[in-house]
Amino acid sequence: MARETPPRIFSPTRRKAVRRRMLELQQAPDAPRYLLDDMVEDMLERLAFLRHQPQKALLIGDVGGALKKTLEAQGVEVTAAEPGAGFEEEAPYPFSGFDLVASLGTLDTVNDLPGALIHLRTALCAGGLLIASFPAAGSLPVLRTVMLAADEDRPAARIHPLVDVRAGAQLLQRAGFADPVADGRHLEVAFRSLPREIGDLRAQGHSNVLADPGPSLGKAALMRAAAAFEAAAVEGRTIERFEILTLSGWRR
Repeated sequence: MARETPPRIFSPTRRKAVRRRMLELQQAPDAPRYLLDDMVEDMLERLAFLRHQPQKALLIGDVGGALKKTLEAQGVEVTAAEPGAGFEEEAPYPFSGFDLVASLGTLDTVNDLPGALIHLRTALCAGGLLIASFPAAGSLPVLRTVMLAADEDRPAARIHPLVDVRAGAQLLQRAGFADPVADGRHLEVAFRSLPREIGDLRAQGHSNVLADPGPSLGKAALMRAAAAFEAAAVEGRTIERFEILTLSGWRR
């Protein structure tokens, strides 16, 4: 039976362009990095807890190389891959045999997530571990409300659909991982303005890459968005919430 073609929710071209822009913006010394930093810290804690000392690791989306530097200091041979530089997560990888594959903040915008997880498992050697973290369902509740206010009675798709913990666990099982674990945590960030939040998302590679991104917001819509954002503020700051889903599993 022919494999069913996944729906085209995200634009690979837009996705690559957003990642490339992120790589440029991350060159600034004050670039926001809190999402990636949280994922890196969490992955290192998991490796320590599991007492898994890899010898050969594949790191996908390790912008800035923080995880790479830490693992190399422990004697790990690291291969880095970046979707913005042309690495294709929905195709068979050109390398394999890793006892650790870590994916940071990229799997939320692939069209074929089950297929991408299968490629990740294939890249592992027997006994190898996958840890993948990315934004999950429940993220950006303020921004979602703000965009609805901006669009009024004609809401457009502007924010990505996201995977929740339950679906993540099912996807790991479907991809053939042993001892699959899916869990979530949240991160809250305070913003003084809507442009600042949009700028942070852009600088961290989490802006709109939908295949149908919706029409541009006009001046009146932008004013409604700004007003809705300010209405959500407490003492001059609006608290936004990011849900982070982490998937882990072994190849037996």
